[in-house]
Order: sequence, then structure tokens, then C-alpha cells
Amino acid sequence: MSTILITGATSGLGRYVAFALVRSGHLVLAHGRDPGRTESLVAELRSEGSAEGFVADLASLAQVRELGAEVAGAHPELDVLINNAGVGGGSSDSGRELSADGHELRLAVNYLAPVALTRALLPTLKAGDGPARIVNVGSAGQEPVDFDDVGFTRGYAGFAAYCRSKFALAAHTFTLAEELADTGVSVNVLHPATFMDTAMVREGGVAPWSTVADGAPGVLALATEESGTGGYFDGTRRARAHEATYDKEVQKRLAAITNQLIAP
Repeated sequence: MSTILITGATSGLGRYVAFALVRSGHLVLAHGRDPGRTESLVAELRSEGSAEGFVADLASLAQVRELGAEVAGAHPELDVLINNAGVGGGSSDSGRELSADGHELRLAVNYLAPVALTRALLPTLKAGDGPARIVNVGSAGQEPVDFDDVGFTRGYAGFAAYCRSKFALAAHTFTLAEELADTGVSVNVLHPATFMDTAMVREGGVAPWSTVADGAPGVLALATEESGTGGYFDGTRRARAHEATYDKEVQKRLAAITNQLIAP
């Protein structure tokens, strides 16, 4: 069975997936932001299988790197990284927010944190005996990043910021897949399901269209089955992301800006 790290495991889709993986016999490394909720989750998971907890605030790149170092040190046999944690568009009256590092919050948590955590754990994922997998939980909601205003300081809107962060995550996934060719590490991105019944969706004032159970099969398939690399999936179906995410110039500009934003 595999050793699998899943971020944002204390609620919503992450919690559902964590239990499904534990029940299938995998060792689940469950990340949460709140120590109490993470400890409680791990106690529940251990009643059904093997689990460990890790705490970090993904709005802090320093804590993201610490999380990566802690996981790598404790589990050099890591097989799968599921970048699931995220911040939604927020309520209708919430304004632009900043991360601990001064970045626009949705870009920071939904994009910069997964990139930084993935980079911290790549040596561990590459060093394993078998194939390793990275699963990026994205969204069908994608909007091109404005490279002249990456921090979204002009005309800010929470849902648009969310869509920009998920666009960036998809474009990054395709770039990373090429970089990791022939390393034994695959990376894919997916839209699990539309407007699942989660706190994130309800906070945005949207009536849920689906459940976390609807969103889980796509994540579980990419985490546990051979699905190729560099793909975008709508649930369990291979699909197409926003066309601009495949643009090499967009990918190149995004990579350059990303390197600047996440530099220690």
C-alpha cells in the first residue's frame, strides 16, 4: 500500500478522500491548519487504519517548507502527494486578503503553496522504489492570470481571484509534467466536481450542486491508478483545461513570476 500526503484533510473533499484511502489500506499523512482538528481527524482515521497528522498554515511559505521537510524526514517512502487544500472565492462582502508573505491570499494558498510543497517533496518522491504521483486538485473555474497585476490589486473580485489561482495551478501542472518526464513521477490536475457541498462553497453563497462523494472518485483514481501524466481531468474523465494554460509563453511567464514569488 502507498504512503499518501493529503493537504486540507480536516474537512470537505480532503476528509472524505482521507477516509477512503485509509479504508483501502494506505498510510495517510493528513495535513490540517488547526492542531486540534488535525489531532481529532487522525484519531478517527486510526480507528479504521493507519494515519499521521501534520500541521501547517499554507498561507505561510515558511510553514509550507517546514511541512515538506517534516514529511520528507519522517517518510522517505512517500508515494503520493495530493495538493487538495484551498481557499474559495469568499463571501460577497469579503475584500482582497493577503497571505503571511504579503501575496494575494487565493493565489498564495491555491497556487504558491502547492508549488512550494511539491518542490520540497520532489526529491523524496523521486527517490522511491515505485512510481510516484502528484495530484493537484484544481477547478473548472479558470481565468488567465494578469501578468501585469499578478497580485490582483486592480478591480479585485474573490471568485475571479480563485479562478486565476486554479488557472495557474493547471498551467504549472503541464509544465511540471514535462520537467518530470522519465523520472517516475507523474503529475495531473483535476476538477473533482462542481460546487460540492463544502464550507468553501457555502461561504460563497452558492447552493451546492454536488457532494464530496461525487468529487472523490477522480482524486482517488489519480492517486492510486496509472493515469499517465500532464493531464487535466473532469472527475474521472480526461478533459481540456482553459486553452491558455497550454500556451508555452504563458507557462514560461508564469514560471518566472512564480520563482520570484516563492523565493525564500
